[in-house]
Amino acid sequence: MNIAEDGAVNTFSIAKIHASDKIIALAGNPNVGKSTVFNSLTGLNQHTGNWPGKTVATAQGVHRLNGNDYILVDLPGTYSIMAHSAEEEIARDFILFGGADAVIVVCDATCLERNLNLALQVMELTPNVVVCVNLLDEAEKRGISIDIPALRKKLGVPVVGTSARSGNGLKELMEEVESLCSGRLSLTPHKISYHPTIIDAISPLVDILEEKLDGSLNSTWLALQLLEKDEALLARIQKYLGYNLLEDSAVNETITSLQSLLNEAGVTENTLRDIIIFCIVNSAEEVAVAALSLCHGCSGCPGNSECSGCMRGTNNIRAVSNPRDRKLDRILTSKQTGIPIMLLLLCAVFWLTISGANIPSQLLSGALFRLQDRLTDAFLWLGTPEWVHGIFVLGMYRVLAWVISVMLPPMAIFFPIFTLLEDFGYLPRIAFNLDHQFKKAKTCGKQALTMAMGFGCNAAGVVGCRIIDSPRERLIAILTNNLVPCNGRFPTLIAIISMFFIGTAGGFWSSIQAALILTSVIILGVMMTFWLSRFLSETLLKGEASSFTLELPPYRTPQIGRVIVRSLFDRTLFVLGRAVIVAAPAGIIIWLFANITIGDITLLAHCSSFLDPFAKLLGLDGVILLAFILGFPANEIVVPIIIMTYMSTGSILELDSLAELKTLLTNNGWTWVTAVSTMLFCLFHWPCSTTCLTIRKETGSLKWTVLSFVLPTVIGISVCLVFNLAIRLLGLI
Repeated sequence: MNIAEDGAVNTFSIAKIHASDKIIALAGNPNVGKSTVFNSLTGLNQHTGNWPGKTVATAQGVHRLNGNDYILVDLPGTYSIMAHSAEEEIARDFILFGGADAVIVVCDATCLERNLNLALQVMELTPNVVVCVNLLDEAEKRGISIDIPALRKKLGVPVVGTSARSGNGLKELMEEVESLCSGRLSLTPHKISYHPTIIDAISPLVDILEEKLDGSLNSTWLALQLLEKDEALLARIQKYLGYNLLEDSAVNETITSLQSLLNEAGVTENTLRDIIIFCIVNSAEEVAVAALSLCHGCSGCPGNSECSGCMRGTNNIRAVSNPRDRKLDRILTSKQTGIPIMLLLLCAVFWLTISGANIPSQLLSGALFRLQDRLTDAFLWLGTPEWVHGIFVLGMYRVLAWVISVMLPPMAIFFPIFTLLEDFGYLPRIAFNLDHQFKKAKTCGKQALTMAMGFGCNAAGVVGCRIIDSPRERLIAILTNNLVPCNGRFPTLIAIISMFFIGTAGGFWSSIQAALILTSVIILGVMMTFWLSRFLSETLLKGEASSFTLELPPYRTPQIGRVIVRSLFDRTLFVLGRAVIVAAPAGIIIWLFANITIGDITLLAHCSSFLDPFAKLLGLDGVILLAFILGFPANEIVVPIIIMTYMSTGSILELDSLAELKTLLTNNGWTWVTAVSTMLFCLFHWPCSTTCLTIRKETGSLKWTVLSFVLPTVIGISVCLVFNLAIRLLGLI
C-alpha cells in the first residue's frame, strides 16, 4: 500500500492470484502478537518483537484453507482508528477503502478491555470482523480467565481464543474467517453506546447520509467525523466516493446547523472528541465485564461465568499486575540503576561478540580461502586470461570471502543476543531510560529504539524510524542514526583496539578490556547523537519534543530456539546478503584500481598519494582515507584495502594474526595517534551505500540524503582535526 505524500490518495496493491481470493486485514493494538499470528498463518518471517510499534508498514502473505486462498494484510499496530499517527491512518484507511473481505482484530487477553476499544471501532466501520483473543497462555498465568462464548455473544461477531506463539487456536481462527467470508454466519455487531444527546443531535445528518451513501459507509461514524473536520480523512472519502460530500447543500447546511447548536451548548470539537472517546471506553468496559474474571485456582473451575469462586469485573482485573515485572522495572528503569545496568549489558553483549567470534571467523576464513585455490585451479583448467582470473577470483571472490568471514561470526552472535533482549521486553526500557536525554535534545524517546537497531545495521535503524510519529523528529532520528556504529564497523574497531591498546595475545582479560573500550567508543557515538539532535532541533529542524507515550510490555521468557532461527534468517543472513550484493562489484573495482598502472604506479597508489596531505591533517594517511572511500559499499572491507595497498599486492590479503597486521601497520608509520584517529573516523564518517539508498527511499529527498552523508563526515573531520591539533599542542608526539 502506498500513501501519497500529500495524503490525498491511497493505492492498495493487493496481489490477488485468483478472483476468488479473500483479503483479510489483521488489525490490533501494538505488541499483541499480531505479527506472530501473521507469520504462523502465512509461513512468512515478518519481524516480531516484544515492543510496541514494531510493525510500521503493511505486509502481505497467503494462507490456504480448504482449497481457497486468503491474503492476509498485517496492518501497523494502532490503539484506535481516530488517526493520531501515520500508523493509525494506514490501518483506518485500509479497513475503510482497502477492499478487505474481513478484518481480524487481534486482542491481548491480559488487557482485554483496552483492546476492545479498537475492536468496537473497527466493528463500527465493518461488520465483517473476527475477534482473536491472543496471549491466552499469558493471561492464564496471571489468573485471568476469559469466557470466550460469553464474549462472542456480547460482541455479536466470531471470537476465537489463541496462543499464537504455540500455534493454539489459529486453525479455529481461520475456520471462523472462512465461515464469515462464505456468508454462513449471522452477525449482530455490538454498537458503541453514544450519549443520547449526541445521537439526537446528529440524527438529521445521519438520515441524510444514509440516503446519500446507500450503506457504503457507516452513517453514524461518518457524521461524527464530519463534525470533527478531519480534513485528511475528508479528502480520502472524497476520493473514495468520487465527489465532495461537503458540496452537497443538504449535508453542508445540516453540518453548519449542528455545529452552531453544539457551540451554543458549549461543545467544541475537542469536547466532542472527548465525549466520543468516553462513550467508546464505556462500551468496551461493558463488553469486557461480561467475559472477564480473575481465577484463584478454584477447584474444578470451568473457566466461564458459571464459576462462583472467580472474581468478576474489569476493576478486579485492573488490580492485577505481575509482581515480577514490577520488581524488575524498579531495577531496570530506576534513575539510579537503569542506565548503569544498560551500559553493563551493552558491554556484556560486546564481550560475548568479541570473544566468541574469533575462532569461528578464523575457521571460516581458512575454509573460504582454501576454496579460492580450487577456483584458481578451475580458471587455469578453463584457460581463461589472467585478467579474468584477477577480476573474478582475486578481486570479487576475495572481497566476498573477507566480508563473510569477518561479518558472519559476530553477527551470528550479536543478533541472537539482541533478539533475546528484544523478546524479553528490554528494548522499550532502554527508550524509557534515555527519554529524558532525548527530551533535552528536543527529540523523541523512541529514537533510542532506532539507535539500538542501528547497532545491527544502520539501514535497518533508518527504516525503524517509521515508529516516530513526528516528521521532524523522525527526520532527526534518520540523520543521526549513522553516529552509532553498525556491525560492519565493529571488526575495524575491535582489530585496532586489540592491536594498539590491549595487546594481540588474546585471553579473557584482553577481551574484557576490548569490550570496555568498545563500549566507551559507543558511548561517544551516543553522546554525539544527543548533541547533533539538539543542534538540528535548534537550527534546520526547529521544534520542541513531542509527547512520548510508549507502553512498557510485559517481560516474557524468550523462545530461545525460535529466536536463534529468526535472528539468523531474519537479520543475520539478510544483512549479510545485502553486504555481499554491494561487496561483489566493489571487489572488482578495487582490483582494477590496484592493477591498472599509470607510469608504473597503480591507480590506488596515485589516489592515496593525492589524499595524503589532507589525510595527514586528520592523523591518518592517504591509504587509510582511500580505504574508507572505497569502503563506501561495505565498511567491512576497509581493513583489507589498507593491507592490500600497503603491501602493493594487487589483491586483498589476509594476514595470519593481528601481530603480523600490527607489524605491517607500524612499519607504514602507524602510531597510537593514528589508531585513535582511525577509530574516530570509523565512528564518524559517511553512511554506507545501502544506508544512503535507504535514507533516500525513506525521506524521498535527495537533499536530506546528501545531508545525512555530509553531517557525520564533517563531524568526523572536525573531531580528528581537533584531536590531532590537541596532541601536537600538548607535545604528545
